[in-house]
This record gives sequence, structure tokens and C-alpha cells, in this order.
Amino acid sequence: MIRVGVPVMIVLDAVLVVVFSTFGRGAHSEGLGVAQVWGTAWPFLVGLALGWLILLAGRRAPASVGSGMLVWLTTLVVGIVIRGVGDGRVPHWSFIIVAGVVTGVFLVGWRAVRALLVRRRAARAVAG
Repeated sequence: MIRVGVPVMIVLDAVLVVVFSTFGRGAHSEGLGVAQVWGTAWPFLVGLALGWLILLAGRRAPASVGSGMLVWLTTLVVGIVIRGVGDGRVPHWSFIIVAGVVTGVFLVGWRAVRALLVRRRAARAVAG
């Protein structure tokens, strides 16, 4: 298994948040310029940064599924709140659901796949 450090995991999470923002803008035929994607991504990136700060302060294993849940929920809640404050209204429920599902799949998903691969490798080592 390839070991990666915390900075690489943070960058991976940030890239996935930007991918989420880009896909969302594209799905609604909105502009995909850097400034436009940034305008969509930055509230969620603030949430991501806060999630990582909480994660690191608590000295939790950053690649665990539980840590992914913490980072995901912080990213989602803070992103939605900042968007709501900026727009002066709560984002539409459908946006909240889609944002929750996609960011959850992205931020928890890679950790879940990693956990599965680690378990399989350990099972092979025991069996072999």
C-alpha cells in the first residue's frame, strides 16, 4: 500500500471539492472560468479547512472513514451556511442534498476504498 502524508490528503480533499464545484457548475450550464469555479468552491473549501483543523487538533487518523465523515460534515455544513449568508437565504433543499451526496462520496469514498484495500491486504498476509 502506498503511504501518503497529511499534506497529500488535504490536497486530494481540496481537489475533490473543486471537482464537485466544477461538475455542479457544468451541470447547470454555468461558467467554468477559474473565478466562477472559485466562487462556488470557496465556501466549501473553508469548511474543508475547518474540518481538517478539527481533525488534526484531535489527533485522529486522517485517512479513516470516521475522519472522512468529520471532514465531510464540516465541509458541507460550513459551505451551506456561508452560501446562505452570502445569498441572504438558505440554499434550496435539492442543492443541499446533491452537495451532501457528492461531497460525501468524494470525501468519505476514497477513505472507504482505502480501508477496504488495507483490510484485504491484511487478510492476504494472514492467509499467506
